[in-house]
Amino acid sequence: MVPPARPRKLAKVPFVELADGRLQGVVSSGSDAGRVYVSSIATATYAFACSTNNNRPCGGARGTFCNHIRALVGEAVLQYGAERVARYLKADTPEGEPDAPRLVSVMTATRPEQGDTSAAAPVFSRFLRHLAYLELEPTTAPLPEMQWFPPTRTVA
Repeated sequence: MVPPARPRKLAKVPFVELADGRLQGVVSSGSDAGRVYVSSIATATYAFACSTNNNRPCGGARGTFCNHIRALVGEAVLQYGAERVARYLKADTPEGEPDAPRLVSVMTATRPEQGDTSAAAPVFSRFLRHLAYLELEPTTAPLPEMQWFPPTRTVA
């Protein structure tokens, strides 16, 4: 696991990952505290998708990146670093050192199309699985789903 490039606030974008050929994550709604959006950008094509957790389309993602996707890019840059995000998405930033606004600019300049929202369910499911760990009582006992980790060695 790579430590975050910089600390980030989890209220707006509680979950972000570079996986399955996409930058994807969960973004809180700006207008409704009970609603979240699952947003993604595909590597190389920058096809984007944004929908609520119950698969209703985002009203702002019509022909261009919505604010949820822009927030996702910003938080991904904080989490992974701009160079890693740019490399993963295959986004070349000719103006020098990449940052979130430059990455968004490079990707939107290619006029990406809206992609398929079929990835929303697995992304949201992984997010919920991560949330479940927050509800566990602190313990040193092994978790069954983490048994694939090798045992730690003790130094005598």
